[in-house]
Order: sequence, then structure tokens, then C-alpha cells
Amino acid sequence: MEYSVGFIIAVFIALTGVGAGTITTPLLILFLGVPAPEAVATGLMFSAAVKLVLVPSQIARGQVAWRVLGFMLLGGLPGVLIGSLVLRHLDIHGPQLLLNGLLGGVLVFTALWQIAFSFRPARADIPRPDRSRWLPFLMFPVGAEVGFSSAGAGALGSAALLSLTALTPVQVVGTDIVFGFLLSLIGSGAHGFFHGTNSGLLRHLIIGGLVGVIVGTSAARWIPKRPLRFALWVWLLIIGSQFIYTNAFAASHR
Repeated sequence: MEYSVGFIIAVFIALTGVGAGTITTPLLILFLGVPAPEAVATGLMFSAAVKLVLVPSQIARGQVAWRVLGFMLLGGLPGVLIGSLVLRHLDIHGPQLLLNGLLGGVLVFTALWQIAFSFRPARADIPRPDRSRWLPFLMFPVGAEVGFSSAGAGALGSAALLSLTALTPVQVVGTDIVFGFLLSLIGSGAHGFFHGTNSGLLRHLIIGGLVGVIVGTSAARWIPKRPLRFALWVWLLIIGSQFIYTNAFAASHR
């Protein structure tokens, strides 16, 4: 089962370019019964491992805008550490139902944001002003979301880059991959220090993920990304809503 989860996640990453942390955490909690803090830590480590394969090629192709990346990290890195601390605090002092409910809320927010963003008209032919100096302020809550839930770096980061910079699509992808990798790396280190990790689970996910990357990459040329991404966000909205409803129902019957 653990190999299958890693395989499925990696296929979605290869087909859509997003989903490492976003998909991993709810799948681990719902299907494998992993506690939320451990699921978040594992999701971040799995995301870092998958993106480590992609980062060198993006750098070699010159698809990383280093100045823009610096602005993103200026807000994202403090955010991911604070998000990790908040999760640590709730894990110790808060009820598990509250923690799972908040994770569901984060998933719903991410899904709704992306669904709304999907309906924006394409404006590739219109010059976009460079407002990258706003990125630290926007990436701070994105980093906090990643530290708390492992979700959002790729999806929300790419949306911000498309809105606030004049980067080309390939530069958006390359810069966002490196940003997500660094956030996942720092966040996984913080969670590993706070919560510990399940090395056996992570190893099985990575093994399944390597096969999934190969299959997904081979199939990517025939499968359109946009409809698949939209289906992913709808699925995430349903899963997040289920998290909220299940934990609210359980809390009301205590």
C-alpha cells in the first residue's frame, strides 16, 4: 500500500507539476492511518526527495530566476519555520480533532484558491509589470502553510509568480520548483527535529515514487495538464471538506 501511495503521488507530480506535499499528507492520514504531524513531516521529506531529481535540470537549463527566488525565500523560509512550530504546539497542547480540522481547512483553502485561479483568462500576450518586491509578504503565509500542512508551495507559489512577475512560463516552473524544494528541505528538517520520522514509510514512498515518475513522465505527452490539475483541486476540496466534517462531527458527539 505504501509503495502504491508513492507511485500515485509521483504520477500526479509528473503529469501536473504540482501535488507532492498537497496529495501526500491527506493520503497518509486517510489511507495509512499516519498521525497528522508524522504525515506532514513525511510529506515534506517526500516532496524534497522528488524535487531533488528535478532541481539540477532546471538550474542547468537556466530556468531559475535567482533574484525572484531570493524574494520568495525572504518570506517563505521564516514562514515554514513558524508553521512547523505552530503544528508542534498544537500536537502537544491541542486536541487531535482540532489539528485534523485545521489541516482540512488548509486543504480547502488551497483547493478553492486554485479552482478560482483556473478560471482566470490566459493573458500570455499582455506584458506583466514586475511586482516581485511583494513576494516576501505573500510567501510568508505560503511558507507557514507548507510548514503546517506540507501543502501549497508549488500551487500557490506558481500562482504568485504568474501574477506578480514578468517571468516566462518555463522560468515560473523552474523558480517554483527550486522554491518548493528549499521549503520542503527546511520544513522536513524542522519536523524531523520536532516529531521524528518514519524512515521505513518514507523509503517505501520514494521507491514507489521513482516508478511513478517514470510512468508519469512517459504519459505526460499524451495527457493534458489543465483538466488533470482541475480534477486534482476538486478532489482536494472534497478531501479537505471531509476532514472538516468528520472532525467537527466527532467533536460534537464527545
